[in-house]
Amino acid sequence: MGSDTPQNSNEGSSNAPATPEPAPTQTQTATPVENRTISPAYQQPIIVQTQSTWQRFSGWLGWTGFMICGFLLMSMTIRYYDYFDTTGGIEERFHSGSEVATDKIAIINVSGVIMAGTYVKQQIDRVRKDSNVKAIVLRVDSPGGTVTGSDYIYHHLKKLREDKDIPIVVSMGGMATSGGYYVAMAVGDQEKSIYAEETTTTGSIGVIIPHYNVTGLMAKYDVVDDSIASHQNKQMLSMTREMTPEQRELIQEYVNEAFGLFKRKVQEGRPVFRDDPSALDQLATGAIFTAGQAKKYNLIDEIGFIEEAIERAAELAKVSVDSVRVVQFKSPPSLLDLTSMAADKETRLANMLNLSAPRAYFLTTTLPPLVTSHELHRLLD
Repeated sequence: MGSDTPQNSNEGSSNAPATPEPAPTQTQTATPVENRTISPAYQQPIIVQTQSTWQRFSGWLGWTGFMICGFLLMSMTIRYYDYFDTTGGIEERFHSGSEVATDKIAIINVSGVIMAGTYVKQQIDRVRKDSNVKAIVLRVDSPGGTVTGSDYIYHHLKKLREDKDIPIVVSMGGMATSGGYYVAMAVGDQEKSIYAEETTTTGSIGVIIPHYNVTGLMAKYDVVDDSIASHQNKQMLSMTREMTPEQRELIQEYVNEAFGLFKRKVQEGRPVFRDDPSALDQLATGAIFTAGQAKKYNLIDEIGFIEEAIERAAELAKVSVDSVRVVQFKSPPSLLDLTSMAADKETRLANMLNLSAPRAYFLTTTLPPLVTSHELHRLLD
């Protein structure tokens, strides 16, 4: 029989959902997980962890240390490779031709007064290491310089040509005289290999040792050179003393020997003078020539700009001028850049003494090369 007492409709029904427990509030103590059954509707509170000031500082300090260590490691690596770098940090720059070509024609620049020849040697070393270089255009715009520097460049250009078995074509700029003409002889026996622009000045085959005699001026102002030397010939090039006839003869012999070297190099680069040395003697008077005169006297082959020289180099290398990349090299800091740098007193004094030392020159000038040198900053190398 039914009872009058009301019964819960959920009681005794196994399929009826249980009444969800209310989520604990912030004032409630959460029941341990192992002592209670978590209802599907129960949501755990989200716990947000905040970093302390020390933790943030430690993280920042760690990243900073990592970056500093990476920078130091990179600097050490750069310095390591710089130690063994023989190129002086020069950079290759696109000049003309195809930007995507693999084969290259390299322009090596000889400009300004030639002193040590260091920068030119760096270009040579850069070309030597590049197997893609198929020919060289030697761009000369120089009045010459020291005998030693000119011969140094000539030697390494000739060795580069022979070792890599690649042609050299000369492109003369505004001036290629004396030592500038000397280095051009590195082309060897190759015909049609020396180009000069229509306004080029060339020639000046000869040797000079600048010397000035100011003894008359010193006598006028009662100035006496009281230097002490081991022998009188130690001062035979001093401008403060008269040169004796015997000393002048010694200097002349020195100049004549250097002059003979110059003429031999010209005969190596201009085979026409081997069979007729007298023709070279008539030209090797120190006189300068226009491009037209130089071609007439067989001192050059063609009159043309650097573009013609590049075309000839491509022809000799058996590559198409349209499918070759012509490159040149970025110069190191100029003299103006150098003077803006803080140089120590010892270096400046050494530069002055080096410039004032007597030298023999393949040079077209009556003045010593004091400030016109393209390589003044390399004098101590």
